[in-house]
Amino acid sequence: MKKITIALAILVFVSGCATNKTEKAESFSQFAQELWQAEQALTRPAADALWDMSAANLQQQHQQRLAWYKRLTDINPSTLSDQDQINYAILDYRLSDAIDEYKFGAHMMPITAESGFHAYLSFIAKNSVLRTEQDYQNYLAKLAAIPTYMQQQTDWMKQGIATGMTQPKAVLTGFEQSIISYVVSEPTASVYYQPFLQQPSFITTPVWQQLTAQAADVVMTAVNPAYQAFYDFMVKEYMPAARDTIAANDLPQGAAYYQNRLEHYTTLKMTPEQVHQIGVDEVKRIRAEMHQVIADSGFKGSFADFVHFLRTDEQFYPKTEMQLLQYASYLAKQADAQLPKLFKTLPRTPYGVIEVPAEFAPKYTTGRYSGASRDDQAGFYWVNTYALDRRPLYEMEALTLHEAVPGHHLQVALAREQTELPDYRRSFYTSAFGEGWGLYAEHLGLEMGFYQDPYSNFGRLTFEMWRAARLVVDTGMHTMGWSRQQAIDFLASNTALSMHNVTTEIDRYISWPAQALSYKLGELTIKRLRAQAEQALGNDFDIREFHDVVLGSGSLPLEVLEQQIQQYITGKQAAVKS
Repeated sequence: MKKITIALAILVFVSGCATNKTEKAESFSQFAQELWQAEQALTRPAADALWDMSAANLQQQHQQRLAWYKRLTDINPSTLSDQDQINYAILDYRLSDAIDEYKFGAHMMPITAESGFHAYLSFIAKNSVLRTEQDYQNYLAKLAAIPTYMQQQTDWMKQGIATGMTQPKAVLTGFEQSIISYVVSEPTASVYYQPFLQQPSFITTPVWQQLTAQAADVVMTAVNPAYQAFYDFMVKEYMPAARDTIAANDLPQGAAYYQNRLEHYTTLKMTPEQVHQIGVDEVKRIRAEMHQVIADSGFKGSFADFVHFLRTDEQFYPKTEMQLLQYASYLAKQADAQLPKLFKTLPRTPYGVIEVPAEFAPKYTTGRYSGASRDDQAGFYWVNTYALDRRPLYEMEALTLHEAVPGHHLQVALAREQTELPDYRRSFYTSAFGEGWGLYAEHLGLEMGFYQDPYSNFGRLTFEMWRAARLVVDTGMHTMGWSRQQAIDFLASNTALSMHNVTTEIDRYISWPAQALSYKLGELTIKRLRAQAEQALGNDFDIREFHDVVLGSGSLPLEVLEQQIQQYITGKQAAVKS
């Protein structure tokens, strides 16, 4: 750690001594890379270890980040090149978030209504690179470290109980099932044992037999007891002691915490009241479009009647998990075929379509994208196949365009493949940009030939209404005294989402304050910037070129994206004149 601190100090000194633009660019680049590497050293455990969540280590990390942030903000970003100004903004955003989360005590609440550290930990089975015997030994050491890691997280949750930093009781019903599902009667049934199901060619049979015996033992003597202990704590201590209120405002430093999360997730300086009003206005606009679709469909009845029809008629629901996955896959390939019309640059990384893992599917959202963690992996579009009678097919076009292409897969894969960008740019993700792009991608479906029948078009509008209603219910529940039932009723009465999805989503917003605000505000920003470019450039506007500019720099805070588009417009106008 001392070497990192000295190196950073030297780089900052060099930065201060630079006398010309080239030297400044080089010194900032060196500083930024060293800062990023130092941050990685803090957050990435050794090959044979898990994260150290002890109080002493988190405090040390926090102090180190404060020192880095001071050094970063001592640099005047206006003296940097355009690209380095983006780099500066992203480093600032990353560091600020880590500092703020610690300051507000977010580490005392390492779960949401959907999932938590216990589920994300299981991804090490899929993401570990196992190419040598030592890699397998390191993986076994990680499994042996699970009890300590989970106990540290449990200790933070106990501190959360003591300080009032807990999730609400209302969102924890059934949460314990996502824990006990990892406790197995046979070691081979554990997700953590999966790397040992097939012997690799580079390990001899006697060694492999030793490794599989070790794996079976560590699953039964370390992993199982750790999950059982966490389950017992959740059922006997945490859930009974969880708070009865749902508002973020009721947490310690609650109003400041919610405002901070609002600005973090949206990357915008707005008040909850402003966000709430935007949501109200969008709900009114979208509701009018929905009424028009109902009229065009020839349906005789009220809005509520039409929604009831969509929620209850068997024709709109898959009969088997495979039917749902096959339909999602078909739609994904249909979308693939339309991409060249709208994009000049496409990623080399492919994506697959798979079901949401069964361990946490009951409390999970309807679908999600999981990006590749290595260049020898694909990305995956996750489809929730739990409770098929709550997975309407009329939503699948919008869901697929959002989670796969031209939504998250396209955006995330392109960012990771921008090899000229520094690593911290390629891996950067902010909800306002990423989720805003996902919702914009749903709307692009109109230009791609999707939503040809009134039901899928209503499904598109339901998804858009869903994101608009989030602005209303999230701010309403966390800052304006709305009850959980009031929020459920508002979302249910304005969308055709199944009631299971409605309650799951409301619980998600309660347990993850302000994250849901990012989607609609991001989409509105991208749409507004496109309209500005179309108006300014007229016949010279090229949609493929515009999309290249939006996605070409990776994920960006919305203010930075706006600057990029304004520069593009100005540059294009100058090029046309010349």
